[in-house]
Amino acid sequence: MTQPTKVVCIGVHVLDIHVATVDTIPEGSSGALVDTIRMSPAGTAGGTAIVLSKLGAEVTSVAAIGDDPIGKVLVELLRANGVDTARITTKHDVQTSASVLPINGDGDRPAWHCIGANGSLTLEDIDLDLVRSADHVHVGGPEFLGDAAVAVLEAARGAGVTTSVDMLAPGEPMWLDAIVGCLPLVDLFLPNDEQLLGLTATTTLEDGAQALLDKGVGCVAVTAGARGAYVATVDETGWVPAFEIEVVDTTGCGDSFSAGFLLGRANGRDLVAAATLGNATAAQVAQGMSTDAGSYDLASVDSFATSTPTR
Repeated sequence: MTQPTKVVCIGVHVLDIHVATVDTIPEGSSGALVDTIRMSPAGTAGGTAIVLSKLGAEVTSVAAIGDDPIGKVLVELLRANGVDTARITTKHDVQTSASVLPINGDGDRPAWHCIGANGSLTLEDIDLDLVRSADHVHVGGPEFLGDAAVAVLEAARGAGVTTSVDMLAPGEPMWLDAIVGCLPLVDLFLPNDEQLLGLTATTTLEDGAQALLDKGVGCVAVTAGARGAYVATVDETGWVPAFEIEVVDTTGCGDSFSAGFLLGRANGRDLVAAATLGNATAAQVAQGMSTDAGSYDLASVDSFATSTPTR
């Protein structure tokens, strides 16, 4: 029997509070009725962790939370999705990271975000032996970790563990400069289209991906909404289309693509097949509300990918 892929997700974990449907913000102290208010685990590490777990990976989260009700809810929701939370550290002088997401009728969601404890995770909070024992290590938000991100990726690489990175920061060159030491240690770099163009100060995704490959990244897989994903290595490039679905909420689509793509690569799928799995996984999440939306596993996502038309 094949053993599940062991993935350690390190970095940004967030509790998302979703409010739907919101097409206008009430003025002054007035109020408005909405259909749904719910909470879910999220973040470039936390969101990817729960989707990986649904796909059958053995997932451990490494993160910092505050000693507050938000942190307790976040940990419980991670556990409910099968994630090992024993390596999550509680900080007593800062709140747990959280976002409030008013979702409009098109599935788009502006956000109010509190960085909170995500800015307090240090190398002392991360067990490098755990990193070395994994099959794959995913770092979400290396810009918050500083030199600790480099140390984690070096430990993984030294043990033959594959690595991936997804940033939370917006696309500005200063943020790429902040993680430049990580780039030669990254097997898979997983930005969205706006991030990639801003980080690299380029005008096309093809040029942006090449700029990262030139800095030593092994593979770039960039999500581009309805256009799907663009993937590139030094040997191969290509577009992989998104699936034709009715979008309910785009929250977590990037994190779910990351989960499907990195798991596909970790399990030996080629570049296009892994990106197809990433797009198909994102489609499961986009048809519901929040990163933990949907009931699926790897087999059902693969079945969806073979039976659903692309855009």
